[in-house]
Amino acid sequence: MHPFLNHIQLGYYGVLPFLACVFWPLLLGSSLPAIEAFTLYSMGILAFMAGTLWRAGEQSYTHAVMAVLVVVPFPLLVLASATSTLVYLAICFPIVLLFERGMPAWQQYHKDYHKMRYILTSVVFVCHLFMIAQSIELTRV
Repeated sequence: MHPFLNHIQLGYYGVLPFLACVFWPLLLGSSLPAIEAFTLYSMGILAFMAGTLWRAGEQSYTHAVMAVLVVVPFPLLVLASATSTLVYLAICFPIVLLFERGMPAWQQYHKDYHKMRYILTSVVFVCHLFMIAQSIELTRV
């Protein structure tokens, strides 16, 4: 068993609430609570993922700044529409992965961890697209 097995399992478990929020409107109809729950969970996970860039004493200045930049706008997101907030969050997940890949520690991670990060980032991005569509649908009603 490699040392990243727990990280990989937890990563896949962490995507379940994203999927639940996507299927909620599909099963019960579009609803603002589904979008809000998804958005709050997404913000929490994005902040956690940005925290992976914050490796005290190991990161470059650029990585330290990026770890902060993706979460600094969070308070301003309350002023944005739900759709704009979801678009922002959708864009940030691949950005965090891009910067994580540029860190020296990335090379030490197991190949299964790399695969998991690509899969989860893709799934989370697609989940955001579904929720953006739900948000747009709700604003048209």
